[in-house]
Amino acid sequence: MLKAVNIHKKYGELEVLKGVSLEINKGEIVSIIGSSGAGKSTLLHILGTLDAADSGEIYLENQLVSQLKGKKLAHFRNMNIGFVFQFHHLLPEFSALENVCIPGWLAGKKKSQVEDDAAKLLEKLGLSDKMDNKPGQLSGGQQQRVAVARALINQPAIVFADEPTGNLDSQNAKDLHELFVQLRNEFDQTFLIVTHNEELANMSDRVLHMKDGLIENEVINRKAVEA
Repeated sequence: MLKAVNIHKKYGELEVLKGVSLEINKGEIVSIIGSSGAGKSTLLHILGTLDAADSGEIYLENQLVSQLKGKKLAHFRNMNIGFVFQFHHLLPEFSALENVCIPGWLAGKKKSQVEDDAAKLLEKLGLSDKMDNKPGQLSGGQQQRVAVARALINQPAIVFADEPTGNLDSQNAKDLHELFVQLRNEFDQTFLIVTHNEELANMSDRVLHMKDGLIENEVINRKAVEA
């Protein structure tokens, strides 16, 4: 479903990625862990088409992503990839419902249908009574759930999450971990997560350890796979 082959990236003289290859199957939750500077977020941003590799190939849903440019790339990203970041990146002037709707509206979908889908997602994520609230009226955990709903609105092939629990307390972090597993189990949703949170990593099907710009090893979590 997602395949990266020999990804290299340099910033000036600093070689951040030194030939990373990986494959992720549909319905998997895969976490990437490693110390700061290992290249985790750079890899995630390149796989998510937010940055470009210097060399290497990325395939998503059998599409060679590097062939896409400009508006075609933006449309492909919006329709196939969801993003969840540490600091939510919700627009403060819009309600929770409107924030979730934005990717659907950008995709040119019917306004009423997008709003209906967004309302169903927020209800599914336990926010049915918060749809009209603006981000400043929501807790950190609630804001992150809105961000997850926004990531899912276009039914993406994969959701990329960059330190999604980094700004949450332990209970909200645990709730978000369980939400990812629930979404995978119910909807066969695929997740690639960069995290320092060992509990979240241990709930993943596989954990990739990065060091010095390379994937050093892989650990398969048998309990998660069997669940």
